[in-house]
Amino acid sequence: MSARWKTPRRLAVAAAAAAAALAAAYGSDQRPAPPQAAPIVLRGGTVHPVAAEARLASIGFERGVITAIAEEVPPPAGGEVIDVTGLHVYPALIALGTQLGLIEIDQARATRDQSEVGELNPNVRAEISVNPDSEHLPVARANGIALAQAQPTGGLISGTSALLRLDGWTYEDLVYEAPLGVHVWWPAMDFDVPGDDEAARKRREERDRKLRELTALFDDARAYQLARSAGAEIDLRCEALVPCVTREMPVFLHAAEELQIRAALDWLEANRMRGVLVGGQDAPRVIDRLVALDVPVIYGPVHALPARIDDAYDAPFTAPRLLHDAGVRFAIADFQTSNCRNLPYQAATAAAYGLPRDEALKAITLYPAQILGVAERVGSLARGKDATLIVTDGDPLEIRTQVKMMFIEGRRIDLTSRHTMLYEKYKERLRRAKSGQGAR
Repeated sequence: MSARWKTPRRLAVAAAAAAAALAAAYGSDQRPAPPQAAPIVLRGGTVHPVAAEARLASIGFERGVITAIAEEVPPPAGGEVIDVTGLHVYPALIALGTQLGLIEIDQARATRDQSEVGELNPNVRAEISVNPDSEHLPVARANGIALAQAQPTGGLISGTSALLRLDGWTYEDLVYEAPLGVHVWWPAMDFDVPGDDEAARKRREERDRKLRELTALFDDARAYQLARSAGAEIDLRCEALVPCVTREMPVFLHAAEELQIRAALDWLEANRMRGVLVGGQDAPRVIDRLVALDVPVIYGPVHALPARIDDAYDAPFTAPRLLHDAGVRFAIADFQTSNCRNLPYQAATAAAYGLPRDEALKAITLYPAQILGVAERVGSLARGKDATLIVTDGDPLEIRTQVKMMFIEGRRIDLTSRHTMLYEKYKERLRRAKSGQGAR
């Protein structure tokens, strides 16, 4: 290689290394909260259980579990009473379909660990690669997100996802539930290329090859299940798929376009497996199939452009309402890791375009918990459930609302983040300038 090309390449490598070093140097400074040591009562606020009517009440929790929601909860012996008069208590928000902890800086390869080499990796577990010191975690927490699904990407089968509590020293601390299911990225189905039949033919052949490999691997998993009971050696790829073929765990099918979704649902039905549709931009066009198969949808993003030139401008905004009206189970997601904090505003837009407001709130709290199979512990507020909740000064769907407190399983979480630290830094600069001290 000539010297002409060496310098840019060296600069690119150096830039990537510098970005990685910067990410490490500015890992989140917040210390994980210790376990709840004493009972806590939040007194005098408006409690929004989500699964029941909101009311003025107090809420008590001990050892990470809600013990009472009542008009009056007696002060706990040796505990703490926090006055939240004028504030609101909600279940913490749950973000689905994210790469939180798996990607730090998109342009720095060393900080991206969301995908594995190869097409078929059902045995890859996303939680193993999660960085508990990611700056994205405290930023998401600051806007009410306490739990997030970390999902792998890449290839045809990218691995299994995990539900994370967004506070902990190690990835083991963060894992709330894992594995949640295997992620399959359905290949594109429409390959019409005007004036280029050869290109379209090659793409169709590639699609068909992928679908053959997908079906063959799941068939192998069924055969492996029988062979394993007879003492066969462990096959890690098949081992990861057995819970799917036995319906203990769903397959997360990533598909956006109508032909993709229909093909994926047909495959799911033929293989008699449980599934969850992820993305689902064209989900309103296949409502009949979603209802018939009882397949829930992780829909997003709501803040998107229409898929077709002749679609209504508000097609992405009204899709959640259409799913709700048809009885399709769904949750709303924001799939951009760096913008995960905007999840409540995705739901707010859906509410502005016809989705009942209480349903919009459930779409980022209770319904995600139901889809992931953890609704008996989180997603709503009730006695016996985890004390994973937020205290706000208003409706979480309103952009002006501030999250004042967060508790994850009773542990009070530090809500500072890179954003709040920068805010305080430059507020101090203005204060000094106004007082005549200058910027220094």
